[in-house]
Amino acid sequence: MPVHPLAGKIAPQDMLPNIPRALSRYYTLEPDPGRAEERVAFGTSGHRGVAEACSFNEAHILAVTQAVCEYRAGAGITGPLFLGMDTHALSEAALATALEVFAANDVQVMIQKGLGYTPTPVISHAILTFNRDHAEIRADGVVITPSHNPPEHGGFKYNPPHGGPADTEVTKVVENRANELLEQNLRGVKRVSLARALAAKTVREYDYIAPYIADLANVVDMEAIAWAKPRLGVDPMGGSGIAFWAPLAERYGLDLTVVNTDLDPRFAFMPLDKDGVIRMDCSSPYAMARLLDQKDRFDLCFGNDPDYDRHGIVTPAGLMNPNHYLAAAAAYLFTHRPQWSPMTRVGKTVVTSSMLDRVAASLGREVHEVPVGFKWFVPGLLDGSLGLGCEESAGASFLRKDGTVWTTDKDGLVMDLLAAEMLAVTGKTPQELYDELADKLGRPVYERRSAPADLARKKAFKSMTPEMVRADTLAGESITAVLTTAPGNDASIGGLKVVAANGWFAARPSGTEDIYKIYIESFRDQAHLEQLAEEAQALVDAAFETAGVV
Repeated sequence: MPVHPLAGKIAPQDMLPNIPRALSRYYTLEPDPGRAEERVAFGTSGHRGVAEACSFNEAHILAVTQAVCEYRAGAGITGPLFLGMDTHALSEAALATALEVFAANDVQVMIQKGLGYTPTPVISHAILTFNRDHAEIRADGVVITPSHNPPEHGGFKYNPPHGGPADTEVTKVVENRANELLEQNLRGVKRVSLARALAAKTVREYDYIAPYIADLANVVDMEAIAWAKPRLGVDPMGGSGIAFWAPLAERYGLDLTVVNTDLDPRFAFMPLDKDGVIRMDCSSPYAMARLLDQKDRFDLCFGNDPDYDRHGIVTPAGLMNPNHYLAAAAAYLFTHRPQWSPMTRVGKTVVTSSMLDRVAASLGREVHEVPVGFKWFVPGLLDGSLGLGCEESAGASFLRKDGTVWTTDKDGLVMDLLAAEMLAVTGKTPQELYDELADKLGRPVYERRSAPADLARKKAFKSMTPEMVRADTLAGESITAVLTTAPGNDASIGGLKVVAANGWFAARPSGTEDIYKIYIESFRDQAHLEQLAEEAQALVDAAFETAGVV
């Protein structure tokens, strides 16, 4: 994809989204449940959509919230529901809608004081903390967020009592019931006015900020950071963590500067991404251009997406590749957490860099490789068998210092602070630590590409089997594995992965676009990666042919 001429630059006025129109469409457009694209559909990160396209409207949130109420009642979940939202305009509208339904169903709901914003990992932390201290009842939660997606988008995620993203079993129940309610013109939805909901005894204001900040010392070495006093720069990127940084710096005595305090539902302060879209992707050098311009003022900088489940780490050398930071973080954590069990493993998805496999092998640790989606790490983080769970898209979380669970959802805040700990303890930036690893273990080249895929091709991925790959070699090396299920849990990866000694590729369909994604990594050079990409395309095309799709 060519780089947009305005990539990395602030959007001109005529490219900013019309937020009043998006809010109007949220309330006035009615989705047609007979159209697949207008039904409730839970992907790896909940239900997402756009009001203008009739995929995220008040009717969807009424139906989904009622379905969540019925699910939790059927599952015997009687504790509080921790409810949070990010800073997208539709998030506040959807939170109001959800409160009307939760109150009508007598669900005890905990909301941030003053209707403030709450990061995804803070909701996970609140659920787990409550359930740890209340064995007799269980809490769960909802985060209203479309993650890093453009300003006019909306999203709704449900986190059951384990604190992480709901698995397919749960989301299917919620999705099916929500669509049934849409088909019945919402006749089964209980609802009160927002004024009555906010006055209800079951809706309570809660301080999400102080307990989370106080507990950070149990997962990150905050004393080491305070003692070393690295100069830290933070761009909240107009996201839900904006109110966390000042009290955090004050409590722990950090030399921390928030370089951008803007809150704007248009995200007008954001540089455009590579394709010319306003997208709060903290792993993109284009979206992070403003923070990169200030990197020389600091020893280390951080940026996060709107719901703070992703991290962007900026060193004096620039924005770190997410895979590189995850490899450095794994190497550091597994050598600086003496209370962790020697059996604790490294968790990664099938499309995350194999550098993590090499790091784990060098440390004598096992790798737990799962399909795409953070939900697959939940059991291992809960029982402490996974020290770190991470995704190539800059999402990760890790255990407390004592080896017990911290969060079961991605936590961009602790990944930011871990980078500061790494610098404070070793005297080296995460980039310098990664470079040392690469000198020892190899310096991979990693890319994600895409190819067109109609509905038939996207469906064909689900029926792929290893036998459909008839080649014996990949880019001149013997194929060592052909995978359609993940090695860590034998769950379907929804696509295909082919592995050789110094390179691999994985292909899987996009859940939101008419494309499939191809992930490629070479431990040789760019020329080898291009050869991998060419052969990957040929192998996938051959698999389509075998599946009867041309």
